[in-house]
Amino acid sequence: MTTLTTDAAPRAAGGALARQRRRTALLSTAATALLVALTAIGLGTGEVPIPPLDALRGLVGLGDPGNVMLVQELRAPRVLSAVAAGAGLAVAGAILQRVARNPLASPDVVGVTGGASLGATAVIASGAPAALTSPAALGGGLLAAGLLFLLAWRGGFTVSRLVLVGLAVQSGLAAAVNLLIVRFPAELASSALQWTTGSVYGRTWTEVEAGGGAILAGLALALACHRRLAVLDLGDDSAAALGLPPNAARSRLLLLAVVLASVAAALSGPVGFVALAVPHVVRFLAGPPTAGTLALTALSGAVLLLGADLVVLHVLPVHGLPVGVVTATLGAPWLLVLMFRHLKPTAGSATR
Repeated sequence: MTTLTTDAAPRAAGGALARQRRRTALLSTAATALLVALTAIGLGTGEVPIPPLDALRGLVGLGDPGNVMLVQELRAPRVLSAVAAGAGLAVAGAILQRVARNPLASPDVVGVTGGASLGATAVIASGAPAALTSPAALGGGLLAAGLLFLLAWRGGFTVSRLVLVGLAVQSGLAAAVNLLIVRFPAELASSALQWTTGSVYGRTWTEVEAGGGAILAGLALALACHRRLAVLDLGDDSAAALGLPPNAARSRLLLLAVVLASVAAALSGPVGFVALAVPHVVRFLAGPPTAGTLALTALSGAVLLLGADLVVLHVLPVHGLPVGVVTATLGAPWLLVLMFRHLKPTAGSATR
């Protein structure tokens, strides 16, 4: 009897893992197909409609020269910016939530998006060339991350200290952004305000190539570092026993998440709720985190942000809304549900 029970446990665990892998593969295939479909719609829809297949062919330089010019020069930078930024934000959120062991952790919480907003707003409100906006956003995000690390590591690192310092940094940076918007000319302030809500309008190939390449490299590095994340999930004592210094590994993973979020914010502005909601949705659908679910998280973030941008462009009656309006509308109810789920007492705690 003991032998049968001992043999059954590994078989049950192996069967559960196999089922999760199949489910993750199926969801990843569906997300990829949906992303391709949305990309075709984004490239083909507009004042001059192009059939979806012709739009995809135009993206790679095939087909009618007029379609190729329209797709590659006018529509592709916006579409690809949304894809890259959505993937980067989602994976950054997934890493932050696991490293901080806090389901509400996101680039918004640790001040990265606030720093990106401050950098971009300073450039826009001062009337500097628009080409400096994305570099300034990236620099602002990294500067905010440096401030966070400096303050959070003083007196010893703890997860709760990281979150509290991040909230303080984010609040201070948001106040600085509001001060800039109020103090500068109205026409410049309105452009800055639209950017701080999140928008992929007006992206260029230079921004897409630089930002998209950095995000792609960051995603590959995140997949390569998944084993470290899995070891950290076991706790600091277990990680140290397995030969992984927890604080050093945590700091490197946090730096990776910060860079991903900063580059994504430089492409799309500080789009809200993508980094927060997508990892939870993936965990709900696919199960515990694995390397496969991390890839699914990137695909899902790209689908969400591109889909939201298409809604802004072609569905909503108000022209010119930033994409962050749609993601915030979708994300706010999800945040409330998430908070209620974590505040709800368990059966064991109710009886004590």
